[in-house]
Amino acid sequence: MQPITTIRSSGNTGSFSGKLTRRPLVFLAFAIVLVFSSLLITIPMPMGPMYWDHYIYLDAANRIFDGQMPSVDFFTPVGGLGYYLFALLLELFPKGHPLLLASWSLLAITAPLMAVVLWDVQKRSTVTAYMLLAPFLLFSILPFNTGDFYPFPGSDGFGIYNRQVCQLLYVLACALLHVSDQRKLAVSVAVAMLSLLFIKVTGVVAGIILCLMAFATGRLHLRSAILAGLLFCGCIAGIELTTGMVTAYAADILALLEVNNTSLLPRLVQSASLNFGIIVASGALCVILFGQRFDALRGDLKTLIRERNLSALTRTIDQPALWVAAFVAAGLLFESQNTGSQAFIFLWPLLFAILMESRGRNPTSTAFMTVTALVLAVAAPPAVMIVQKASRAWVGMLNSEHLESRNLGTMGAVRARDIQLLRAERMQKIYVENRQVYETVAKSGELPSFLLYSDFDFQTLWLENTDNAISALHDYEAANGLRFGTIMNIDFTNPFPWLMNRHAPKYIAIGADPYRAVPRPDDKVAAAVQASDVALYPSCPPTTARLKLLSLYQPFLEKHHTRITLTPCVDAFIRTALIKAP
Repeated sequence: MQPITTIRSSGNTGSFSGKLTRRPLVFLAFAIVLVFSSLLITIPMPMGPMYWDHYIYLDAANRIFDGQMPSVDFFTPVGGLGYYLFALLLELFPKGHPLLLASWSLLAITAPLMAVVLWDVQKRSTVTAYMLLAPFLLFSILPFNTGDFYPFPGSDGFGIYNRQVCQLLYVLACALLHVSDQRKLAVSVAVAMLSLLFIKVTGVVAGIILCLMAFATGRLHLRSAILAGLLFCGCIAGIELTTGMVTAYAADILALLEVNNTSLLPRLVQSASLNFGIIVASGALCVILFGQRFDALRGDLKTLIRERNLSALTRTIDQPALWVAAFVAAGLLFESQNTGSQAFIFLWPLLFAILMESRGRNPTSTAFMTVTALVLAVAAPPAVMIVQKASRAWVGMLNSEHLESRNLGTMGAVRARDIQLLRAERMQKIYVENRQVYETVAKSGELPSFLLYSDFDFQTLWLENTDNAISALHDYEAANGLRFGTIMNIDFTNPFPWLMNRHAPKYIAIGADPYRAVPRPDDKVAAAVQASDVALYPSCPPTTARLKLLSLYQPFLEKHHTRITLTPCVDAFIRTALIKAP
């Protein structure tokens, strides 16, 4: 029986494919140029659930342009690499939509890694190269999650760093399973693992599982593993010595663990339930593969018992069913910490290798047909879901209106249906006239709607209130002859400094979910809050998270700031010394 370690591709199928040897790399380059060219203009995005999540990137980029470093100068919910890549693209493509900039910024890493994979694979099979490239482009270019968290179609502005981890794991899986040159493999592993670490730490845990499986089966040689480890550790040491960011990032992770103290088991169950179809199909595939290889496995076990050497151990471990089990375990572990991602897309490079091995034995057998059906059951749903969501969102955008704004720039390039805009207008009036009622609701621990942050009217109203607040801030400055240099927002995200070309206070968390990602304020945070020229507090409507954030920061604002009503939906804490200054 042919072990999975020897599967490279389906082979070169003739002179025609031989002429296409270099086409996959060219196609990849063309696609990347096309993607980045589209960032030269501002492409409106349809409003979507939890749309405000990507505003975090604007806050982080503004801080980075100010000289602040993630983890060192401000608390982040994840690693800083995604924010640096976004800031780079924002500098190169200032007219690009922030959602697309955030979603496509990782191509700066994944596209070169994929080029290395194609460079190695296309020498043996153009078909295999294209079969790896097509899903990579699909998942990288369409900025949508595989999960469905809201009934109405729209942009997936949330879970961006989770999607990026899945895309990195996809490229890593391609390299581990299909790259034969061990030097290229070592470099690819080192770059992918470094990127995973600084995108989201749970991503590197999943990557370690993939790498351990490849090492145990001989796909990743010892020398290559050592080289990759040395490159990884060398880069870590260099970053720490020059910036101190590694220890600061580790401190942020420990702080997050203190805030998120729930056990792992319920999250694993949730992850399995959200991806139930893929888990069941993968389990069935494992059973079928185990049954097909049972005699060979029994022979490998007898050889292992008799010889007791490394080669026999490698052959015993190197079973398609164990590969699938390891990859699914890595995916389950990563998805247990997520809300929104491109779950399990990295299974495809493995599934394709298994499919080609089964086809090589007997392409007309019932066994091959069964494996093919189960492979499709695992691989097809993520691709179909993303294409469906993209189609619904962008086709539905044809029947929508542009959100009018004065101060939002590219962030305001949003389209929503007239009924959603009308509902936002009506709800704003209700929130203003019944503020005490909604404060009572929030103080009871409830939201006005269970899906409030996903509701399009909430997201639309948030943008409109931000636009109005900026106009009010400009009017206040002009009337009082002052300038707010440092702006804080007592809410989930703070794009005000970027929109107004001002500064954000240091040390305050971005992506401020007080239940998951905001540690108790320390002395540095207290000093930063007290030094803020203005702190904004949105109130349409009051929510549990806003009240909790206010309770965290208000003690540092009471003595040094004066609270005013800036707009009907936004209060402002203005630094008193700034008002009294001549």
